[in-house]
Amino acid sequence: MHRIALLDDHQHAAARFADWSQLPEPAEVVAFTDSVTGDDLVRRLRGFDVVVAMRERSAFPRPVLEQLTDLRLLVTTGMGNAAIDLDAARDLGITVCGTGMHEPATAEMTWALILAVARNVPVEDAALRAGGWQHTVGLDLHGATLGLLGLGKLGSRVAKVGLAFGMDVVAWSANLTDERAAEVGARRVDLDDLLQMSDVVSVHLKLSDRTRGLLGARELGLLKPTAVLVNTSRGPIVDETALVETLRARRIHGAGLDVHDTEPLPADHPLRELRTAVLTPHLGYVTADTFEVFWPEAVEDVAAWMRGDPVRVLTS
Repeated sequence: MHRIALLDDHQHAAARFADWSQLPEPAEVVAFTDSVTGDDLVRRLRGFDVVVAMRERSAFPRPVLEQLTDLRLLVTTGMGNAAIDLDAARDLGITVCGTGMHEPATAEMTWALILAVARNVPVEDAALRAGGWQHTVGLDLHGATLGLLGLGKLGSRVAKVGLAFGMDVVAWSANLTDERAAEVGARRVDLDDLLQMSDVVSVHLKLSDRTRGLLGARELGLLKPTAVLVNTSRGPIVDETALVETLRARRIHGAGLDVHDTEPLPADHPLRELRTAVLTPHLGYVTADTFEVFWPEAVEDVAAWMRGDPVRVLTS
């Protein structure tokens, strides 16, 4: 009998969104509703020959994969996962497969955070529940400048909403062209210029050696005192220590963060104490439409592998 581990099923969604009984071979399916890392992850997964990982929540570098001697199939939600060492998986005979994505979800989450920060929604919600009334003055988006770091699928969706709000949209990435920016109604500008002119800065870049720490103390210092910074991409793109200091000193209006250097965010993390930070637990992809893609396609991946004809195989 196969043993299948479903990781980070915090919402108990795996059983609701997919039918695991349709697998062609007998299997014990175990869903884990918390997150563990390192040695704890290795101990948890010993004896499982199939693992389904939720996005990049759990890391599978070579040292981890080498200890999972029973593992033969690793499925990740999405068609890319920087937390999996694909070369090591290939060397160890582990097949890695992915699933499709529901693209609009993270773009919508971006706007939830932009609006929450700009209009001080969490602060006012808490104050109202405590008996108060009108404590803050919000920021207007109409006529403001939206600066996008990255103008791929997600950045383009965010740009279109910004245009609908009546915002001026500017964008930067290392390979962005004037023509590509113009296709979605944006203007390409240099990174420093974008940071200095934007009222809202939203991050939509992939995490890589080139983008890690892209927004450090110097870059954050270029932002307007009234600026809003939103990150729904990957935490390490923004220097977390520098951002905490920026928010503590109230050098910007606030930040909306759906992603963090360490996930789940530690209980004693200083960001939790900052009222100018709106924090969410990496909810960008956590929607019904997304899970209706992730979980059924994960079942398809496992079933195809059992039949000896794996699908959506990741090789690079």
